[in-house]
Amino acid sequence: MGRVPNVTRADASAAVRNPLAFIAARWTPDPRTVRRAALVALVMSVVIVVTGGAVRLTGSGLGCPTWPKCTEDSIAATREMGVHGVIEFGNRLLTYVLCAAVGWAIIAARSQKPYRRRLTRLGWAQFWIVMGNAILGGIVVLVGLNPYTVAAHFLLSSALIAVATVMWHRTREGDAEPRPLVGKAVQQLVWFLVAASVLLIAVGTVVTGAGPHAGDSSEVERMPVDWETVSKMHAVLAWIVVTLTFALWFVLKAVDAPKGPLDRTRELFLIILAQGVIGYVQYFTDLPEVLVGLHMFGSCVMWIWVLRVLLSLRERPGAVAEVPGPATETSLAKA
Repeated sequence: MGRVPNVTRADASAAVRNPLAFIAARWTPDPRTVRRAALVALVMSVVIVVTGGAVRLTGSGLGCPTWPKCTEDSIAATREMGVHGVIEFGNRLLTYVLCAAVGWAIIAARSQKPYRRRLTRLGWAQFWIVMGNAILGGIVVLVGLNPYTVAAHFLLSSALIAVATVMWHRTREGDAEPRPLVGKAVQQLVWFLVAASVLLIAVGTVVTGAGPHAGDSSEVERMPVDWETVSKMHAVLAWIVVTLTFALWFVLKAVDAPKGPLDRTRELFLIILAQGVIGYVQYFTDLPEVLVGLHMFGSCVMWIWVLRVLLSLRERPGAVAEVPGPATETSLAKA
């Protein structure tokens, strides 16, 4: 190990004023470290969705009946609250793990040389989404699992997954202006696919909000829509996404597109088919909890691959990134 430099009083003051700049001045991570940090943040954003689904599917949504404490007198679950309190409090603790993962991604991106401002901002965007969703999660508990707030909670988690996916992808690119690998018509088709996927996820939250898994054993408000009708609408949207994905693969083959977009589209097609099988099986077997949880996980994976298809349509070669100055540091701290 190398010699640890002495930290002067001036260094300590600088660390207090801007700890990210202090760390960046003394540490340069390997590019693989930055990629792994971004990937860990992405994985944790999926984990928090899946465990949140487990809270709902086990009826533990009000295992901790208040927020930010678990009870009026205790920040943690008590023995009297049973397994539901443990499950709900465990999910809350995972939020801190998610914050640590996002923080690590921010520090790694900020310390990379040369400095990549856009990459660091993607990390900060994740941080603020996590903070907003933590507050929204508290509101969900305080309003007794109102289905509209639960839906908003999931949609904000999907936004977090989107930003984390973009950051992970950007760690393997340069900072030059993007160069398209396909024509305008193909790009428009992919944007239709993205829009249909967003609508599919949104309608999926309505299916959840109207369905039988309310998240607690007590009487919980449900969305006032016919569950079977909205489920069929969700299935139609899923078939639209499947059709668009197959059409995209066919067009990419026809125009002799690069290997990257073709591979991502083929992978997405297989993921959607698997997700569709799970969806139909759970529908015809009265929504067993395990399959519903697996379907939620599949939704996250599908959304990641839709974005990977979109991001694979262009390339960003390396470029000389900017060197941060005092003004930049200040703006990042506020970002």
